Amino acid sequence: MENLARSLLDKLLKDAEKADVGRRKNLPVLTKSNMAEYQEKCNSLQAKEAFETYMCSARAQGAITFTYGSRGAEEGFINRVELVNKSALAKFLGKELEEDKLSKAVSLLSQFESRFPVISDVLIRWKQLRPVRTFLVTDAQDWADAIRVIDFSRDNIASGVVSLPINEASGKLFKDTKRIKKLAAPLDVLLSGSLDADSRPPSEVWEEIGLFREEHPVRMAGKVIVERERTTGLLDAPYTGFPASTVIRLGSNPTMVMTIENQTTFHSEAHRLCNENVLLIYTAGMPNPPWKDMYARILKNLPTDIPVYHWGDIDEGGFRIASVLATVAKNAGHIIKPWQMHPENVPLEHRRPASITTVNKMVYFAKAAGWTSIAESIENTKFTVEQESLA
Repeated sequence: MENLARSLLDKLLKDAEKADVGRRKNLPVLTKSNMAEYQEKCNSLQAKEAFETYMCSARAQGAITFTYGSRGAEEGFINRVELVNKSALAKFLGKELEEDKLSKAVSLLSQFESRFPVISDVLIRWKQLRPVRTFLVTDAQDWADAIRVIDFSRDNIASGVVSLPINEASGKLFKDTKRIKKLAAPLDVLLSGSLDADSRPPSEVWEEIGLFREEHPVRMAGKVIVERERTTGLLDAPYTGFPASTVIRLGSNPTMVMTIENQTTFHSEAHRLCNENVLLIYTAGMPNPPWKDMYARILKNLPTDIPVYHWGDIDEGGFRIASVLATVAKNAGHIIKPWQMHPENVPLEHRRPASITTVNKMVYFAKAAGWTSIAESIENTKFTVEQESLA
């Protein structure tokens, strides 16, 4: 019966904290319906005394007050418990208040808000007593560790180490080879800069910062010659896969270069265009550092009048990828253009309504890619669509 009393007081405390953040309109109180199980289980004086002794102890600590029923079946039984002092109740239950947990999280993470503005949104979500990708306010250290992983990876990339096995990186950082694998969700949020972005597979998140479980080859298609470290030759049909680091440049000039975000679309286009003088490159979602370095090498060695395109999803992730590719292309002397990514060209049946937050992110990344007209169209049409549905 003590366990039952404790669970009811725990509910009272949670209701009080929800009321404090506006997630509950009613006053935190245990009423007759909440006390029904207590009455049902009080089949002996000993059971009744055990429950009520626990409640009396809480009252003696100034945490609650309660009343007994005076009529019918409720006579002699506690039928209403009201909160007196939230802090006293938390102390009595041996629990930490959510506001105190949040204060610790703010102290730990607020120093990173200028570099990762999404941290502010994470803290706001926790203040509302809501999880972020299942991570609670008590998991704040996981977010600090995820930032350590990003900084570690970026430092490696800056020093020329563009790809590292994830277990090795985890062992170096945390002396725990499995630690980074537990941080996929915080890493995804921090890298995307949005709580509302669709979650990505962990492997895609790790590869974005140069970490990998096993290295995947870059897939290319088209009737073009590729110069590599040990050999130079025509791409096989329908496509060929290489380690990104081995690709030096193209040995022939294609009529166009197109990067493709999604696997299904790449395979379809590879089969269709493998005998054409074009170069198709599969990005596998957000390209990793070795891929971006390879892409830059290819573009730097091509005439600037060869058109460069990107074909991706018309959603936040798709335009974010496009903005990254646009930066690489610009640094290599080329301007990247969209392929079938203008909202006005999408049939109505393929459109999915998007939230204002998602639309704003899409607009931001479309502008970052240099696609002003697309950004304006996104603001007007407010929808998303996956690339495969337009292939």
